[in-house]
Amino acid sequence: MKFNHCKDCREEVVWWAFVVNICQTTFKGILGLLSGSAGLLADSLHSGADVVASGVTMFCVKMSDKPADEKYPYGYGNIQYISSAIVGMILLAGAIFLMYESIIKIISGNLEVPSLVAAVGAAVTIITNELMYRYQICVGTENNSPAIIANAWDNRSDAMSSVAVLVGVVASVIGFPIADTLAAIGVSLLVGKIGIELIAESVKGLMDTSVDGETLTTVWQVAKSHPAVHSIYFLRGRNVGEEIHFDVRLRVDPRLMIRESAAIAEEVKAQIQQAVPHARDIRLLVGPAPADDFRT
Repeated sequence: MKFNHCKDCREEVVWWAFVVNICQTTFKGILGLLSGSAGLLADSLHSGADVVASGVTMFCVKMSDKPADEKYPYGYGNIQYISSAIVGMILLAGAIFLMYESIIKIISGNLEVPSLVAAVGAAVTIITNELMYRYQICVGTENNSPAIIANAWDNRSDAMSSVAVLVGVVASVIGFPIADTLAAIGVSLLVGKIGIELIAESVKGLMDTSVDGETLTTVWQVAKSHPAVHSIYFLRGRNVGEEIHFDVRLRVDPRLMIRESAAIAEEVKAQIQQAVPHARDIRLLVGPAPADDFRT
């Protein structure tokens, strides 16, 4: 982690996201009604979905802290992928609803020109959501938390949808009344895309896809750099919530005693954990290298 307080931020960020999303839902909803902006009202519904998403994230981050037990011997880390999938489904459902409402409004011809108050509301929420995105993406990345990262992208999607609302309101005011409703459709498409991406990433995590190649290369280089390691004949890793688990198999001098091989394994484990901060469960097996390689 970059800073010592990154772990503290992990506990605080989900509460900040929850409170900010409640405030934004209320703020945009009131301004949307007062200004007559369909786009801003749609955006307030998006923030309302974010409140539910933040609540789910809070619960799942807390649950993932539970230690491994008899029922779940590998811990509760994967619940964060479930949280990420729920956030994605909430966004996708909200996007479908927003698009339906906007299309019905265009078909009925019920197009109103909003006041510029809606533009002020959109501008404020753009700034707020972008700041929350940067805060959460930092905390999520440093803690390797898929749930917090998903929530960060939820705020980024809210910021981008508010940009669409701002453009739509301004265009409506200057003589294109349909622009505000088209902005609401643009918001729904954007939110739906992010929702689908979050669901896809969650499925990958739950299916135990491999960690990235750069991390595996780091582990390989660390293990190979130990002077007693002859070769590495097996290496794989998987993400389990915020943790990374590795299976590593090494070959050493066949003339070494068992206690010497065990000591090498512990040294390599410690070096891997130092190089990869989120490495937790490292299953490291040590076997003998071909005897011919050590004959003199």
